[in-house]
Amino acid sequence: MNWTLYFLTIAAGLSNPAQGGANAQLYKTTGTALWTAFIVYSTGLLAIVGLLAINRVPLPEYRSLSQVPWWAWGGGLLSVGSTLVGTAYAQKLGSGVFTGLLITASVLSSIAFDHFGLLGFELHAATPLRIAGGVLMTVGLWMVAKS
Repeated sequence: MNWTLYFLTIAAGLSNPAQGGANAQLYKTTGTALWTAFIVYSTGLLAIVGLLAINRVPLPEYRSLSQVPWWAWGGGLLSVGSTLVGTAYAQKLGSGVFTGLLITASVLSSIAFDHFGLLGFELHAATPLRIAGGVLMTVGLWMVAKS
């Protein structure tokens, strides 16, 4: 078991509500989700360019990029949609409900993606234990939302 992967994934999860709050605060200043997303992605692009330069990562070869499945190019669009929704609604729903909705929806869809091997994921059956975990996530979200 690689604990570094778990640690970095937990750190990414911890940053999710902070990112939602930061983006929502920026939204209050700009007054529009689109300008907020533009600023968020511009600063993110600068960070990525800096990391590429520091790590001296070469450009990918055209041949490898031409073999990417058509649907894989949509990740950025999905990210923009998620950012726009978070920017506009995270503070309205509250961090607990907003993050709970994101994570619960992610877990439930991930169980289906794994079960059917969608989007390049390896097959992992939707066992009764996994399904029960998804149900418990849903119940937990309901409890957070109702309190």
